[in-house]
Parts: sequence; structure tokens; C-alpha cells
Amino acid sequence: MSLAGFAFVDGGFDRAAHLRESPDTLDALWPESRVLRLDAESRSLDGASFDAWTRGAEASTDRPGDAAFLGLVDGRACFALERPAEGAPTTDLRRAGMQWPGREAALFAAAAGLLNWQRRARFCEACGTAVERRQAGWSARCPGCGLEAYPRTDPAIIVAVTSDDRLLLGRQASWPPGRWSVVAGFVEPGESLAQAVRREVHEETGVVVGRVHYAGDQPWPFPMALMLGFHAEAADDAPEPVVGDELEAARWFTADEVRAGLAATDAPAPVEPAPLAFAPRLSIARALIEDWLAARGGAVEPAR
Repeated sequence: MSLAGFAFVDGGFDRAAHLRESPDTLDALWPESRVLRLDAESRSLDGASFDAWTRGAEASTDRPGDAAFLGLVDGRACFALERPAEGAPTTDLRRAGMQWPGREAALFAAAAGLLNWQRRARFCEACGTAVERRQAGWSARCPGCGLEAYPRTDPAIIVAVTSDDRLLLGRQASWPPGRWSVVAGFVEPGESLAQAVRREVHEETGVVVGRVHYAGDQPWPFPMALMLGFHAEAADDAPEPVVGDELEAARWFTADEVRAGLAATDAPAPVEPAPLAFAPRLSIARALIEDWLAARGGAVEPAR
């Protein structure tokens, strides 16, 4: 069963990649299109409803050269534009992921990831010449040496490791008090996903991983990652975790502890003391933890 209950995976729109090289068609679609405007920090200047986003004709008479084509929604084109906030109210992507409808949040994630890449790839990485945008924002070409570049996505693994019905969790020193989560890290060049799971878990906690099972994935444009989720089993006689430089602490938690932590996290009012807390229902990390608990018959009841 695939994981569910986290943000940015409910597409609900057609990326229509074949139109990226059809400028005449995009020009014709522009007037009745919808435009999602983001500021330089990838915060939305528009609300949570696609239908209420700015019409193309209201944003500009002609399609701007920097309008990035995101795709089609019920036959209408959607573009992303970077524009200054100028005091307008904004919404960041994390909040949108929790509050916006799935389709709009997925469009926001695509826009944020694409515009993040454009900001970081303004010059050719080979010769330093300013690049030219192509394919409605989805590629860049250097007029100097001819090198082509495309939006970058960095794969990262995230894994719920279990041993004897215990779950391995760690915490970073920068996190809020009581916050714990599953192990995560970027995939290295020449490394398979299973190898990355085993390496990251051992580097961060000293635990040796045996079997690895793919669970699901999530785009995570903060700024440009793809989170690949796994369940894994520790090798026999898993030791107590020993942390290195990346984590402040790591240890095994029982199902009862995890259930209580989830309930406290979701409680309408803060629960004190709260020695164990989790991120809200936004990321695949939370979904992996809830999936692990559900497999052990653990229903999550909000604390009162």
C-alpha cells in the first residue's frame, strides 16, 4: 500500500510538456490562463484557489518572456511569475501544503522548484556566460559554449528503521524541544537508493540496516529535493544508537511512545510535558511514522 496523507503529491493537472516548445500555442492560451505569482523567497502572492489566481490578460497584455509554463488545468494554462511582494500578503509553501487544496499546493510546489532552479542557474556552469531560457522556462542554453541545462532535482532517502517493534528516531540540535523524526539524507553519486539508506542510517546512528522496502515519495522543493521514503529493518541485535556530527541524539521508541507523541503533536492545545513531538501532516516523514504505527495496530487519537 502506498503512503498517503502528505503534501504536493496530488497533481490534478497536466504538465503538457509538449506545449513547452510551442510558443504560438502558449501565446494563444495566455489571456485566459491563470498566473501564480511568487516573490524572490518563493512565497505566493495569490490565494488558495486556482480560479481566483490572476488572469493572464490582467497580469500582462502579452505573455512575458519570464512566464514559466506549469501545465493545463481543465484546459486552461497555468504559468508562474516571479514578482516583488511590495507589501502584499504572502503564503509560504509549507503553509500552503497544509492548508491549500492538493492541486493548488502541487502547482505551487512545481512553481517554487522551477523558479528556485532558475535563480540558481542564471549563468553557464562551464564558461560563466548568462544563459538563455528556453522551453517556457524548463531549460537553459548558453549562447557562448552551447551547454544546455535543465531543472535539477536532488534525490534524498528518508527511512523508518524498526527493530523488535521499536522505531529509530533522531533529532537535530536546531529543532524545537521534543521534536524527533526518522533518518534522512541525500543520495551520493554512484549510489543506489538501498545503499544510501544503509549508509545514512549507519553514519548518523551507528545502526546496521538489513532489509529495505520502498514506501513512497514526495517532491520537496526546499529548495529542490525529491524525498524517497523507505521502511527498513535493523540487523539482528541492533545496538543502542551512537550519533555522530549530524544528530544531537537518536534512540529507539516503542509504539506506545510514538502513539502518545502523535496525539500530543495533534492536540488542540499544547500538551505539557511533551518529551516527544513530530512534524505536522505535511511531509512524508510524518506519513512513514504513522504507517509504521498503523502496521502495529496503533490508531492515533488526538490528546485532549
